Amino acid sequence: MTESEDPSRERLKHHFAQRVIHQARQILEIWQRLQRSEWSSTDLSELSEANLRLLRFAERFEQPEHYQLAQDISQSLQAVDANRGRLSSQLITEINRLMQRLSRTGLRHGDQLEQTFLPPLRKPVYVALQDHDRAERLARQLEFFGLSAQALDSVATFKASMIERLPAAIVMDVDFNGPGVGLKLAAQAQEGLDQAIPLLFFSLLETDTPTRLAAVRAGGQEFLTGTLEASSLLEKIEVLTCVAQYDPYKVLIIDDSRAQALHTERLLNSAGIVTRTLIEPIQAMAELADFQPDLIILDMYMPACTGTELAKVIRHNDRYVSVPIIYLSAEDDLDKQLDAMSEGGDDFLTKPIKPRHLITTVRNRAARARNLKARMVRDSLTGLYNHTHILQLLEDCSFRARREGKPLSFAMLDIDHFKRVNDSHGHPMGDRVIKSLALFLKQRLRKTDFIGRYGGEEFAIVMPDTDIDAAYKVLDEIRQRFAEIHYPAQPQDLWCTFSAGVVEMSDESDSLVMASQADEALYRAKHAGRNRVQSARQSKQSATFSSESTDSVINV
Repeated sequence: MTESEDPSRERLKHHFAQRVIHQARQILEIWQRLQRSEWSSTDLSELSEANLRLLRFAERFEQPEHYQLAQDISQSLQAVDANRGRLSSQLITEINRLMQRLSRTGLRHGDQLEQTFLPPLRKPVYVALQDHDRAERLARQLEFFGLSAQALDSVATFKASMIERLPAAIVMDVDFNGPGVGLKLAAQAQEGLDQAIPLLFFSLLETDTPTRLAAVRAGGQEFLTGTLEASSLLEKIEVLTCVAQYDPYKVLIIDDSRAQALHTERLLNSAGIVTRTLIEPIQAMAELADFQPDLIILDMYMPACTGTELAKVIRHNDRYVSVPIIYLSAEDDLDKQLDAMSEGGDDFLTKPIKPRHLITTVRNRAARARNLKARMVRDSLTGLYNHTHILQLLEDCSFRARREGKPLSFAMLDIDHFKRVNDSHGHPMGDRVIKSLALFLKQRLRKTDFIGRYGGEEFAIVMPDTDIDAAYKVLDEIRQRFAEIHYPAQPQDLWCTFSAGVVEMSDESDSLVMASQADEALYRAKHAGRNRVQSARQSKQSATFSSESTDSVINV
């Protein structure tokens, strides 16, 4: 047996990789805390020390990707130190970029197209239900989605498992091993832990308020009743356990006074907010399209135009109707302030302003705007981008890819024979399949990809910095894996497949042409027998084909 084939060596390498990933998570947790407060030298020292440990671990355990990232982060933090703890717009943007890259290394399967990423950290989810057979079935379904899950059948098994290894999350029946036992057991499990484990309570029947109150006091973050379905459960676990993507708020400052604009910029940068300053208000619309800010800070009085005039121009564009506009001015006349806010503004801050007041106002307004935008641009069933917004993202990504000379691929997917699912099993089952595929795509595509529900059972995916060969390979792997998921149904369990068409941006194609070409490729995949991925440049003969369903599987 060669050294590379030695299973013990492979297990050891995997263990080392997990040690490095644990340290990466520590850095990301510190960074997440910094996003919620004004940074201090103590905070940055803690971040620097954690990064130094990552550098040592990555070097010792031969993890070159993490080692390079730790070096880059170290250089950025040294630049902050050299600047006496002040963060320029360029530095905050660079550190955030590095943290985003770090959060994508080995933390979720399929985050990168290349096969060089580290294996994901697979802490198990403990499933403790009164009905152990149901727990076993649920655990198997969670495994289909790439999650490690373990069904536990007794209090003793649960306690032994907790001693052996802390889980990523716990799904606990309130009546596990007896009425109310699950509530007490979960509360005991959290005692003495430095960090609470995400806890989801379950009850087969609807419960009363005292029971739900006891669940909250035991540390429960979710309370589920009725039917436990793997894809919706996984969605909740994802929200509670995944390391957040660090997407800092972006603020566009429009002020003809360079000194005032730079002062505002420094205050916001010190709180980890990315800014861009515009001295010429006439350039505002072009800057908005390129920067896509979460919020605009606008001076009231400028030579080229007034703030209220510019606010009206901005509001004329439907894309920026919901972007908050905050006036920042020395104007202290209350009537004039109210008039300005009635002309497209959302708030009025008077100079001079305390840094904490400015930072808190910006954060709160930006957070609410993001939440509102998410509701406007996302599909209610799946949480994916809706038809209009995914096409807008395709247009934005096409513009950026052309400017930077990078590849861009676009794909359209359609669930095969979906009408049969609705006709045979009802629309609730159809919704489950749609939500299942949405979650499956989110699990296996990169965070940098954009996924939308194009309509009905059809999906669209924008894949920046991806050529057609890489896109085809990833989508075909997803297609094969999705076909393995089954949905409990009568008289037989249900299996589903999907077909896809994928296209790469060319010099001649714009976003509308790409959408049309991907749709044509999808049509060819359907016409050639379904359950395949068809590239826009492929012939029908070269399309990937999966074996026909057997009699034991429902062909949908």
